[in-house]
Amino acid sequence: MPERQGHGLRAWDYEFMLDLTMAVLEHDDPESLWHLVSAHLVDALGLNTVVFASIDLRRARGEARGWAPRSLGQGVNEVVQRRVRQHHPLVPYLASGAHHPVIVRELTDRWRESAWYSEARRDFGTTQQLGIPLPGADGPQGGLVLGRTGDFSEHDLAFATRIQPLLTAADRHIRELRRLRELRRLREAAAAGPAPPRHDLTPRELTVLVLLAEGLTASGIARRLAISPHTVNRHLEKVYRKLGTNNRVSTVLTAKHAGIVP
Repeated sequence: MPERQGHGLRAWDYEFMLDLTMAVLEHDDPESLWHLVSAHLVDALGLNTVVFASIDLRRARGEARGWAPRSLGQGVNEVVQRRVRQHHPLVPYLASGAHHPVIVRELTDRWRESAWYSEARRDFGTTQQLGIPLPGADGPQGGLVLGRTGDFSEHDLAFATRIQPLLTAADRHIRELRRLRELRRLREAAAAGPAPPRHDLTPRELTVLVLLAEGLTASGIARRLAISPHTVNRHLEKVYRKLGTNNRVSTVLTAKHAGIVP
């Protein structure tokens, strides 16, 4: 029999929190971190689904990512949008400013007669949900919605309450990783310098232009490429037209100024 500690939690519960903390800290991909968290929660609580939702309460709109335990794809966004319009019990709960984890049955006495219940049971076998708000996030209100077959116990609620600060920290960690990744992308782009200029020269026309810039005559280019001088001149005419020039000197200067040739 595992040793019980405060709030009815077991030693295993605290081991789970430590394992999850280490997993979050060692993970550096913000786009897959919530999936990692959801996989831990599925194992710990025997869940059918884990949905991370971000709801803009003022605009009555939301977006989400969900796992069961594999990704639910973009369809979960449509589900969350519908739940917001249907005033799922967790939506007004978040709007009230409440921050404590809550079992949905505590928010409504018509849960089992609702469309929310019918759809969740039909699609995932879920018969009860537990919401964990993530207070302190900027902008839209974030939260996790845990679903499973069977009710959530008081122990589960105590467990959710205890891990809520960890999940909130994970949310902030993900946001910071995204910010740092974008900052790194901008720095690398700045270090790489401007992108090469765009032009519609064909590979052969570009080759002729490079040789022209090296000082070769039409005959010299023809010998280098094993083609006729007539073909070289035809390529040069197309190069002139595309660069808006009409002679060898202005063409080479324009190409160098645009960075097309060294």
